[in-house]
Amino acid sequence: MVVYDFQAKTIEGKEVQLSEYKGKALLIVNLASHCGFTPQYEGLEKLYEKFKDKGFFVLGFPCNQFGAQEPGNEAEIKSFCDLNFGVKFPLFSKIDVNGDNTHPLYGYLKKELPGVLGTEGIKWNFTKFLVDRQGKPVKRYASNEKPEDLEKDIKSLLA
Repeated sequence: MVVYDFQAKTIEGKEVQLSEYKGKALLIVNLASHCGFTPQYEGLEKLYEKFKDKGFFVLGFPCNQFGAQEPGNEAEIKSFCDLNFGVKFPLFSKIDVNGDNTHPLYGYLKKELPGVLGTEGIKWNFTKFLVDRQGKPVKRYASNEKPEDLEKDIKSLLA
């Protein structure tokens, strides 16, 4: 099983197969608009712009499970991202990343790359998973790791 085996709903409500990203390196991130880490949207967009022509995508998944910091609906989230950060990377519908209603993609990511001390749960907004061109998760980053600090790892997947 790989990331490309899953599907997700875009922020516009369209069901897509992640196999659309086959052969691309991905950074999958759970997002929130009212979080202390929200300025990372800017860094995520810069990474996307810098490496998209080399086969790299950021996939953003809004989530309201941490401090209710993503209370808006899809239209509000999309508008916020456009107006405040000029986000062009793909955004998806709001999901759960922990608990009984965990999105299957996140169930897979957490199982493949557990966090600190082997815990699978996502700790907070802006947890990042780097996925290689074969669709295998290769690295998990904590919320406080800035997008710009991931450049070296991204470049190694695109070489």
